[in-house]
Amino acid sequence: MLPFLDRDTVMGLTYAGAVAALREALLSGLDVDADPARTVVPVPAGQLLLMPSSGTRYTGVKLATVAPDSTPRIKGVYVLMDAATLAPLALLDGPALTTLRTPAVSALAVDHLAPKAPARLVVFGRGPQAHGHVAAIDAVREVVDVTLLGRGDDPAPVAGADIVCCATTARTPLFEAGLIRPHATVVAVGSHEPDARELPAELMGTVVVESVATARREAGDVIMAGTADLIPLASVVRHETTVPDDRPRVFKSVGMAWEDLAVAAAVYEAQTH
Repeated sequence: MLPFLDRDTVMGLTYAGAVAALREALLSGLDVDADPARTVVPVPAGQLLLMPSSGTRYTGVKLATVAPDSTPRIKGVYVLMDAATLAPLALLDGPALTTLRTPAVSALAVDHLAPKAPARLVVFGRGPQAHGHVAAIDAVREVVDVTLLGRGDDPAPVAGADIVCCATTARTPLFEAGLIRPHATVVAVGSHEPDARELPAELMGTVVVESVATARREAGDVIMAGTADLIPLASVVRHETTVPDDRPRVFKSVGMAWEDLAVAAAVYEAQTH
């Protein structure tokens, strides 16, 4: 019987550990565009999402479900396999893996985009992803103040923020671009749908993304703004590209299968070594 790595086991890797696993994956020369595109299957209660990925040591697939009228909204499981034999090695709690890897991806981006100084953080959202982003950002920067905002809250605190994270199900911008300070770093992770966005178009001049092709296919913030200048996160992590620092720095994430695989493998190895 396959071992099941439950929520406590998955989260035991810590956000710092997940950031390290993601950084190592990108520095190893990983081709983030090698994986198949996310498969989204509409069903009466919501969506089925299938996200496969394969590396040199491990192959894996996440089967996630999104049920807007159910609690919790996101459910699922991750199957980790040996890359050479495709023998299943372990099952992981899918929502826990998503709760860990999504903020970790954001934190990795923030670590390469935000000034290395104490930061005031504003997070839009009140769910697991919002709280996860607080913990993940705190793992890479000294966070001196945190404000959590719901979608209907006054966005005025954004004007004093050094880092702004958007982790909501919003389909229209959460604040006006003029509120963002010139040195601030902005992260949006709430949507992988081409017709939903959290950020105003005026912020979307130069945008760091996980994959240019994936962002043009799935990132509504990018698609609806018509953003032409997209910078792959891998090129930033590898110090191949310099992001302009005379304007707010923006990272738009939609979540990719290689991220799940990198973090799932790190969780598995932490339990078996």
